Amino acid sequence: MNRVLGRLIGGLLLALYTALASAAYRVNFQPPVTRIADDIYHLHMLMMYVIVVIFCLVFGVMFYSIYAHRKSVGHKAAQFHENTTVEIIWTIVPFLILIGIAWPATKVVIAYKDTSDPDITIKATGYQWKWGYDYLKGEGAGISFLSTLDTPQDEIYNRKPKDAHYLLEVDHPLVVPVGKKVRVLTTADDVIHSFWVPAFGIKQDAIPGFVRDTWFRADKEGTYRGQCAELCGRGHGFMPIVVKVVSGQQYAQWVAEQQKKSAAATEDTNKQWTLAELKARGAKVYAANCVACHQANGKGLPPTFPALDGSKIVTGSKAGHINRVLNGKPGTAMVAFGKQLSDTDIAAVITYERNSWGNKMGDMVLPAEVKAARKK
Repeated sequence: MNRVLGRLIGGLLLALYTALASAAYRVNFQPPVTRIADDIYHLHMLMMYVIVVIFCLVFGVMFYSIYAHRKSVGHKAAQFHENTTVEIIWTIVPFLILIGIAWPATKVVIAYKDTSDPDITIKATGYQWKWGYDYLKGEGAGISFLSTLDTPQDEIYNRKPKDAHYLLEVDHPLVVPVGKKVRVLTTADDVIHSFWVPAFGIKQDAIPGFVRDTWFRADKEGTYRGQCAELCGRGHGFMPIVVKVVSGQQYAQWVAEQQKKSAAATEDTNKQWTLAELKARGAKVYAANCVACHQANGKGLPPTFPALDGSKIVTGSKAGHINRVLNGKPGTAMVAFGKQLSDTDIAAVITYERNSWGNKMGDMVLPAEVKAARKK
């Protein structure tokens, strides 16, 4: 008995030491930076206090009864069935507790769902496996971009040490001004995703064919990270959400920069591209959108993700290759990139695939050809 007790105590002390030694040890929510997140935190703590009190009372009475009325001190088991007073008490007390909990919870839920009168409206579209953002209302309306995991493959495959924000870094973060109400419309292009940023206290499913909404107003500048919280496929762990909250002046500057980039991207379709230029741009597009499935060496992960090196589609006609990238292949993991990538990006990545690894087609696809294929 003493040996068992000693091992139990030793195990508890070891667990406590490990917890204290862990720099990343966390037992509660992330620090809230919105009023809703703060309300959720305090509601959570209120519920915990209520639960702890109930736990202590119930188990305290139970253990006291077991100890004080044990057989070894001469007590005999009592025989009784109905007790109207006790039954009334254990009905009324839980009812009052539930009412006391429901009141603050209802206020938080109503505030959480109040998406009226936003300063900025952004549509967040989930793809396998990235997020697309479209600014629909407010300063910055018309800006659109994709936000893709930016963690290097060398870190994912343990060839280099992992960064502090491993799997929580993107190439293009969502940028919003501090102190402004931001409404987020969520939807998805393929399967169910979920838009979750813990520091904002928001989590909303993104469902294909449906538009759901949530909102936040960040009270503090900084960079806040979240993830897709729905099991959405092989790359579920590779579609983080990064929101950069900046001052009003910085946001205005960012909007101006994005508008310039959009104007430049519109002019790309008229540019005279060379094979080397398209291939170089295609390598970046491939790394951001294709490498997770088809691998950096183009060998894929058959049979789910077929190889592109030597593929009949890639080494076949340009029209067939363009159609596959634009429209995907129903019933497979190959999604349609027509809604995600620009004509220039699609032309570049196709050119890269047709002239990489063992594929030596020597041709290139121009943005104008992709644009023409969209109209068919």
